[in-house]
Amino acid sequence: MSSGDQHRVVVLALDGVYPFELGIPARIFGAADGHYEVVTCTVDGGPVHTNADFTVGVEHGREVLATADTVVLAPVAPDRVTRDLPDAVAEALALIRSEARIVSICTAAFVLAAAGLLDGRRATTHWHVTDLFRRMHPRVELDPDVLFVDDGRVLTSAGAASGVDVCLHIVRKDHGSELANRVARSCVVPPFRDGGQAQYIEQPVPEAGAAGTAATRSWALERLDEPLALADLAAHARMSLRTFARRFRDEVGMSPGRWLIQQRVAHARHLLEASDLSVDQIAARVGFATGASLRQHLHTAIGVSPQAYRRTFQTAR
Repeated sequence: MSSGDQHRVVVLALDGVYPFELGIPARIFGAADGHYEVVTCTVDGGPVHTNADFTVGVEHGREVLATADTVVLAPVAPDRVTRDLPDAVAEALALIRSEARIVSICTAAFVLAAAGLLDGRRATTHWHVTDLFRRMHPRVELDPDVLFVDDGRVLTSAGAASGVDVCLHIVRKDHGSELANRVARSCVVPPFRDGGQAQYIEQPVPEAGAAGTAATRSWALERLDEPLALADLAAHARMSLRTFARRFRDEVGMSPGRWLIQQRVAHARHLLEASDLSVDQIAARVGFATGASLRQHLHTAIGVSPQAYRRTFQTAR
């Protein structure tokens, strides 16, 4: 368990682990001004093969899982996932305390699902294996579009770099945006990525020389408080409605309307964290017609009310 004010994060490496994702927790939490202690273990304390051409040796066995405040499961190659847990892995997970937070990165969601920890919960994993996941674990409410899901005690994240997103989210949740932003700057990563996995699924490449929508997106971000319609965006980009909508989806992976809502929610989250403006005032500044509209969109996006979100970050500050 944590010593003093230091929160202990235990990372579990299974055979076939991806080395990049395995290192994410130590890199992010290790940059958080000493608030976290990160240790890595395997189920037997021995080295594990990675999906690369080397093995990883650790200093701890599964017994340290019983001391964790947060457990992070690193992903394994998809051909290693199974419907049922190997006995050694099940015994390791059984050591985790009931109050400990559990986090999966990428395909590690298969491990949590096989353990029954995701039954009836909303969760995510890498978009490439969503069909396999649904066949194996139909009791899980899988959302293949988001970068991560915070379902209280259990958090799941999508592929690869989304492990950075979920770890930064945990730092924000525990200690506020200021520290999370410092950690992000230290690691040279964005403190918060908008959008979901859809934007990273292979999209058609725009024709050479074709005008893009990036300039219009930048223009819209400066006018979130205005009632922007698709016609306004298309007019700024000097495209027909149909061409603009198609090109926007090709570049961003979602419709212009959905993207606008995500940007407004993201700006509202920032204002809830960093200001004392009322919910109605924030709604006006980000382009939602009413406070009720902001409440609805925020709840859809992250499952909490503006008041609950603000309390979380005021406590962290």
